[in-house]
Amino acid sequence: MKELTLPPALAAELAEIYVELQAEYERVAAEIPLSCAGCPDNCCDSWFFHHTYCEWAYLWQGLRRLSGEELTRLVKRAEDYIRQSQAQFAAGKRPQVLCPLNEAGLCILYEHRLLICRMHGIPAMLTRPDGKTLRFPGCFRCQDIVHACAEAGPAMDRTQLFTRLADLENRLLGGNRQRYPKVKKTIAEMIVQGPPAASVI
Repeated sequence: MKELTLPPALAAELAEIYVELQAEYERVAAEIPLSCAGCPDNCCDSWFFHHTYCEWAYLWQGLRRLSGEELTRLVKRAEDYIRQSQAQFAAGKRPQVLCPLNEAGLCILYEHRLLICRMHGIPAMLTRPDGKTLRFPGCFRCQDIVHACAEAGPAMDRTQLFTRLADLENRLLGGNRQRYPKVKKTIAEMIVQGPPAASVI
C-alpha cells in the first residue's frame, strides 16, 4: 500500500506551527507562572490520542532518523505499551503507561513530538466551528497554582493553531479529507502500524 508522505513544504509549515505554539506556551507558562522543574509527575504517561495524518507522517520522518537497532527496540516498547494499555482497559482503568518515546525521562524524538505533547500542561481554550468554547484546565500542578492565586489565570487559545493544522491536513489529503478513515491513535499505535497509508474509504 502506498505511503502517505509529508512533502517538504508542508513539513516546514507544520514545524512553523510548532514554533509558534512553543512561543505561546512559554508566554502562558511564564504568566502563571508554571515550571516542570522538580515536578513529581511525568506527563508522558498521560492517555490521549492524536488525530491527523500530517502529524503521523511527521512522526515517521523523525523515526526514520533512528538506526535500525534503535527503531526495532522502540517498536518492541510500543507493542508493550499497547499490551499494557489493553490490560488496564480490560480492568476498567484509564491507561497510565509511559510513552515508548520516553527514555530516561526524556523524549527521544523531541523535535518531532506532536501537537498535544507540546501543549500539555497549561490552561487552554478552543472555539469550535459551532461557536461553542471548550476549556482545558492544565495539569495538576498548573491547577494548584491557579487555584492558590484565587483568580483565573491566562490560557492558550488553541483555535487558530488547530485551524491551521486542519487546513494543512486537508491539503496533504488533496482536499479529500472526508474520504480518509479518521485517525484516533496513540503514539504507540502510530509506531507499530508504520507510516500512514494513502488509502481512501
